Amino acid sequence: MKIAVFGASGMVGSRVAAEAVSRGHEVAGVTRSGGELPDGVRAVQGSANDAAVVKELAVDSDVLVAAIGPSRTGGDHQEYLDAVDNLIAAVRGTATRLLVVGGAGSLVVNGNRVVDGPDFPAEYKGESLTVSQALENLRASDVNWTMLSPAFVIAPGERTGVFRLGQDEPVGDHISAEDYAVALINEVETPAHNGRRFTLGY
Repeated sequence: MKIAVFGASGMVGSRVAAEAVSRGHEVAGVTRSGGELPDGVRAVQGSANDAAVVKELAVDSDVLVAAIGPSRTGGDHQEYLDAVDNLIAAVRGTATRLLVVGGAGSLVVNGNRVVDGPDFPAEYKGESLTVSQALENLRASDVNWTMLSPAFVIAPGERTGVFRLGQDEPVGDHISAEDYAVALINEVETPAHNGRRFTLGY
């Protein structure tokens, strides 16, 4: 398959791109700098906020992966929401799928979003509310989308290929970025969550 990964130099995006290449897919890695990427990834300079770049890649790809997020340290979160809207618009009317890297804050425990709980860390709240809004925008759209929300802690680690999957409720408290990439590329190869969010954890 032909896969375009936006944010391909980040912690998650670089691992998604590397996992896809290791399975024989043709991968374009989109970064603002057009800089260094995992071996075998074709570098494309641009961003998900550039409508022309997004549209061109949507036409030329089987799957767009949005491994991007709003700034945790402030900045304009509208820029992130605009980027997601750009991606939605680009795949509309095409056979191209859109896979979005989500967050744990929008997961649900006892009927309530985690981000709305009294113990949710304040430093992550703005970011989590923004990604939660992006999930609602995807749910309201008419495109073939999937969001994968990680467990509460995601960090570089081991690629085991062994984890649990869930839908809207957490199934573990942590996951390696490597295994997150495994699950996302599994979904690319064998779609099981079209038009839905799912999650994973140990």
